[in-house]
Amino acid sequence: MIKVFVDGQEGTTGLQIHERLTKRNDVEILQIEPELRKDPTAKSELLNAADVAFLCLPDFAARESAKLVSNPNTIVIDASTAHRTQDDWVYGLPELSAQQNEAIKQAKRIANPGCYASGFLLAVAPLVQVGLLQKSAQLVCHAVSGYSGAGKQLIAEYEAPGAQQSSPGESPKLFAPRHYALALQHKHLPEMKLHAGLDFDPLFSPAVGPYYKGMAVNVSFFKSQTNACNCVTIKDIAEQLAAHYHGQEYVKVMPYSETPDLEGGFLNPTACNDTNNALIYVFGHDEQIQISVILDNLGKGASGAAVQNMDLALGI
Repeated sequence: MIKVFVDGQEGTTGLQIHERLTKRNDVEILQIEPELRKDPTAKSELLNAADVAFLCLPDFAARESAKLVSNPNTIVIDASTAHRTQDDWVYGLPELSAQQNEAIKQAKRIANPGCYASGFLLAVAPLVQVGLLQKSAQLVCHAVSGYSGAGKQLIAEYEAPGAQQSSPGESPKLFAPRHYALALQHKHLPEMKLHAGLDFDPLFSPAVGPYYKGMAVNVSFFKSQTNACNCVTIKDIAEQLAAHYHGQEYVKVMPYSETPDLEGGFLNPTACNDTNNALIYVFGHDEQIQISVILDNLGKGASGAAVQNMDLALGI
């Protein structure tokens, strides 16, 4: 029986991890008394008793909890931003490469990726790795996510009575997507740049939509930002992504078409909800290219990825 402790079980990601694990018969979830949630002695005991410890905490608290783990056998999976660019932690996106997958299998310290970063990296990293996209490319990334990714306070705001209702002639602020991080310094940028192998941060503009979960991450660039000989076609991009993810369980590249076959002509950001899947689309033409990644921000973007990393590290 695998002993698991979720430090921060009351948060959105913690609750989702707990929900996923309670459906399994090979996991025993260690519980902490509510009044002892911030007691370092009580937490240390459970962290070191666990085979796997998930940290679903703010960055500072995650760093403090990680320091409490003295047992060399405990696998720590941190869902916060705290360790995603640390050399002594393995970045938990196994589809990046065969080497990344193997590193996770051997790791005791795994930094779970950010949801936006997961979508961006799935689109960009395979192209940079083989030189189809220049490391010096200055990319633009627009994304929209369900409001569950913003934490309890925003969830409560969106789910307050009447918050998303409108009458003719009225347009409440919560009834439409809202852009944020407009200082262009979103907390996912460091991991996006580092793990994609880029020289520059992408210009990243996220938005929160009036729905619970699901996200679309759209990365746009010009042909001039592809390889040095500038001879890459959009089909080359689509074929490289398809080859990179061939045989992957959770990531699927959709067939490229000059006239995309989408329901009503729209991209559905909720298409992967309640799964650990990601769908990748390539749009555009040979001069302008857009790669769109659909995932569940609470699935492949958070708790689903965390459980996937647990299974890899345990050899399941």
